[in-house]
Amino acid sequence: MLKLYFVRHGESLANLLQEFSNTGCKHPLTENGINQAKSLANQLSSLQITQIYSSPILRALQTAQILSDHLQAPLEITPALQEWSVGIYEGTTAQIGWDLHHQVQDDWFIHQNLDSKMPNGESFREIQARFNPFIERLVENGRYSDQNVVLVAHGGLYLAMLPSILKNVSFTFARQHGFPHTSYAVAELRSDGLYCTSWGTVSLSIQ
Repeated sequence: MLKLYFVRHGESLANLLQEFSNTGCKHPLTENGINQAKSLANQLSSLQITQIYSSPILRALQTAQILSDHLQAPLEITPALQEWSVGIYEGTTAQIGWDLHHQVQDDWFIHQNLDSKMPNGESFREIQARFNPFIERLVENGRYSDQNVVLVAHGGLYLAMLPSILKNVSFTFARQHGFPHTSYAVAELRSDGLYCTSWGTVSLSIQ
């Protein structure tokens, strides 16, 4: 069956600076982030990875390149996996921006206001409009295969989008468990959709 490995990038300079860096190639992986990516490559080395997809943002792309080199799997870049836009707060570190970021997430996950966004940023529905069709194409193309596909992207994107495509993961679960650097969620395709078998170190049951 098709398996999708949703991988978060390694630690980057933006993480240390606590700076919004959701576009472009400004902040590379730290030395620790590089080592995290290499460790992840070793963890996945027993698998036959058929394809790697990556966000175009530098920290994700560097992580994906390390995996691609180690696992000898082809790499493709797609904007569908880019972190969600924070609009006018891109490149800033001010607490007011982070407070608004948390408020927008609360609007999405708690209040179901899926049109909420940061000024000039992306709403939940806008993110979904680029992410979901990409996943649907992967599922359709791999429906009758045994492919193992790695997707390297971002914690914010995954916390927002994965509960909307995985049958057995809720927004509450995702927020409670988070998505640390180079952790990953594994999804298996069943007849009625994608089910998560593991989220980081947590194993999930499929009914």
